[in-house]
Parts: sequence; C-alpha cells; structure tokens
Amino acid sequence: MKVVTVHAAKTALSQLLARVEAGEEIVLAPGQGADRQAVAIVTDLDAVVASQSFIALPVSIRHGQTGGTLPGPRRDPFDRRLIAQAVVDRLVLVSNEKIFDTYGIERLW
Repeated sequence: MKVVTVHAAKTALSQLLARVEAGEEIVLAPGQGADRQAVAIVTDLDAVVASQSFIALPVSIRHGQTGGTLPGPRRDPFDRRLIAQAVVDRLVLVSNEKIFDTYGIERLW
C-alpha cells in the first residue's frame, strides 16, 4: 500500500490511476497545507458525483483491452482509458486534445 499526499496525487494522477488499475492500493492522505476540499471530495466521491448529476462510467475488461491495443502517439494511460471508453461505448469525448481525433472518436471542444 502506498500513501500519497493530495499534492502528490494532483501532480501524478495518471500514474497513480495506472497503478490502481494494476491492483496496487493507494491511500490519499492530507499533507501540510493540503487542499481540504479535494480530500472531502475523495472521501465521499459517490455523493459528490450524485450532487453534480454526473454518471459514473465503469471501466471494463474490454476497455482495458481496447486501451492496451490502441495504436498511435498517445501513451498516457489515463488518456488511453478515456479513448477506449469513447471507442467501446460510442461516447463523445469532451477534450481540447486534438491528438484524440486520430483515434476516430467524436470529440467535443
């Protein structure tokens, strides 16, 4: 189990998510001067998501397979996961990253 501060989590979010997907347990711990609002959000994420009328999108094995076999220049694991979800579930991806267009998905922004 790895314990990281909120600041460390914000600066290395993609890498931490990849480690969690690989089965590693990550604990978010407030550090000195930590962003208390971020800690509150992480502590009760389901309530925050519901309060904003968001819908949580599950990550499936098929998403992982698709993301892992994506060709091209985008190597960031979090971006590949977003692209895979858009491909598999035929979703519109909201992003200003023009490089996402090379994956044949619909991008808004």
